Amino acid sequence: MTELRRSGRSSRRVLIIVQNLPVPLDRRVWLECQALTAAGYGVSVICPMGPGDAAFEDLDGVRIHRYPPPPQAEDASGYVREFAYCWFQTARLAFREYRQAGFGVIQACNPPDTYFALAALFRPLGVRFVFDHHDLCPEVYTARFGRAGGLLHRGLLLLERLTFRLADRVISTNDSYREVAIGRGRRTPEEVTVVRSGPDLERLRRRAPEPVLKAGKPFLCAYLGVMGPQDGVDTVLEAAFVIVHEMGRRDCHFVMMGFGDCFEELRAQARRDGLDGWVTFTGRADDETLTRYLSTADIGLSPDPKNAFNDVSTMNKTVEYMAFGLPVVAFDLKETRVSAGDAAAYAPDGDVAAYAKAIVSLLDDPARREAMGAAGRERVVDSLAWEHQAPKYVAVYRELLDGARLQLVPSVVAERGARAA
Repeated sequence: MTELRRSGRSSRRVLIIVQNLPVPLDRRVWLECQALTAAGYGVSVICPMGPGDAAFEDLDGVRIHRYPPPPQAEDASGYVREFAYCWFQTARLAFREYRQAGFGVIQACNPPDTYFALAALFRPLGVRFVFDHHDLCPEVYTARFGRAGGLLHRGLLLLERLTFRLADRVISTNDSYREVAIGRGRRTPEEVTVVRSGPDLERLRRRAPEPVLKAGKPFLCAYLGVMGPQDGVDTVLEAAFVIVHEMGRRDCHFVMMGFGDCFEELRAQARRDGLDGWVTFTGRADDETLTRYLSTADIGLSPDPKNAFNDVSTMNKTVEYMAFGLPVVAFDLKETRVSAGDAAAYAPDGDVAAYAKAIVSLLDDPARREAMGAAGRERVVDSLAWEHQAPKYVAVYRELLDGARLQLVPSVVAERGARAA
């Protein structure tokens, strides 16, 4: 271990830990991996396995270690067991990777806020800790279970404070999260960098639509993302019920791309509500699947309900819809407005009828759809795409590992951005 710590090669390797999605399925984490390798850093990843994934894979120069996923959690105690299982699996693989390749930084992507403890074990070896702040775990807990102030909620706040305290640098996904890091986390503004989750316009390119995906109907509305209790995906089905069975519209199909804790419940809801002929569930969606459907869709759906978590979180799906030139229908959330602006139609929170009417209004107005889609695409190209975020992300490591304060990236990153634009 001592030799590895003293090796310049190994000290410029970054170990990225992610628990909630496999890699490269986690598109933000995979883009981070690619940005670091393009900048000349070594990258290792520890994550859970997805279906068909190998326990170890060297993919595009990234060393990916995977462990079998835990059983699906059903309640708060199940999540505690899940976090403990994943932590020990990650620790086992982290020590193995340190012996095999070494690393100078651990980057933990939450949820959960538990990997500060693993980083603390490596700190005596000179390994630094970067916190990639994806979620507000205390707010996620209250959104899912509706209980603030209890023992588990206070415990999550403590874990968050300890994570912020141990981190050498914090990467926040938007300015609202940056305010949490500075306020609740007590970090200085200089220690927190905003790196938004922007799409890679080179990989996610609009192509010719495939009418067959519309299941014989003129229009297609698309949902892309996780299907958990806090994501409001049931609202899409409720709105589809209103549109199909109450408004009597027979011209629109709905596609649900993704998976999560509520996947089977949502399929059962669709069957119960007589929507089998109007809704397609794709399950896990890779780049090819989402590209086909988003190139064909007419509207992107962001049904996240307003709560303390969603209101200040950037929804990746919203920006990805915009990247494909789709107008968005969403509830009126603070950070959704920051991302989408005029590219979205906003319904009052919790008003399913208004959400359905917003969808139908857009379906019946092709000129408005086109204008909103163009505005969203322009916003992504000009400021939200990953090509604009990668330099800020790499600059964190330039400063942390190389002592550089300039936000520089290799020309290959700039070239990719120019081609995408």
